[in-house]
Amino acid sequence: MNIKTLSKKNLLIFAGSIMLCLAAGLISKIFISSESLIWYEYLFKPGLTPPAWLFQWIWMILYLLMGISLYLVLNSENINQENFLNKIKKLKINPEPCLTQGNKKYALIIFGLQLFLSILLIPVFFGLKSTSGGLLISIFLWATMYLTIYKFYKITIPAALLIIPAVLWSAYLVGLNLTFCMLNNTQWVFWSFKHNLI
Repeated sequence: MNIKTLSKKNLLIFAGSIMLCLAAGLISKIFISSESLIWYEYLFKPGLTPPAWLFQWIWMILYLLMGISLYLVLNSENINQENFLNKIKKLKINPEPCLTQGNKKYALIIFGLQLFLSILLIPVFFGLKSTSGGLLISIFLWATMYLTIYKFYKITIPAALLIIPAVLWSAYLVGLNLTFCMLNNTQWVFWSFKHNLI
């Protein structure tokens, strides 16, 4: 096989993987309207809620990492993991039993599902203005990202490691959305106390 042709092919796969994941973020932003931002502004928020600009940067970085991870899985047959595995073994960790060639098809299906859920989270939370819907999607998102790590780990360890930040972020989103639900689904109680209705 011509090395030059292979390099061009890998470059296209790499660019396509990155663009696919970044496109997911751009698609989700379509559903954020000025009306939904006003609704979000008036929600009761926990103290650990990041500013809106930080949300955007975090998601962009995560989508970039997911794109690189996807490329590593798609191109796993051409990736030499020996150097990486040798460094891990120096830490007295033996990962080889987990490195049997996993079913790439199912791994990619799960990856696609978690990418779809990451897109769906914004329309549900902001588009439908649903804190409970956002909580439900974030739980499924965390679960599918965890499964993605498991499946990717069986194919190539670096790809799995690149998904870890997204798993941690989705776990944080579960807690954040749960707090949103707890604070805002009881707004009527605060309103009623304020107006001496109860």
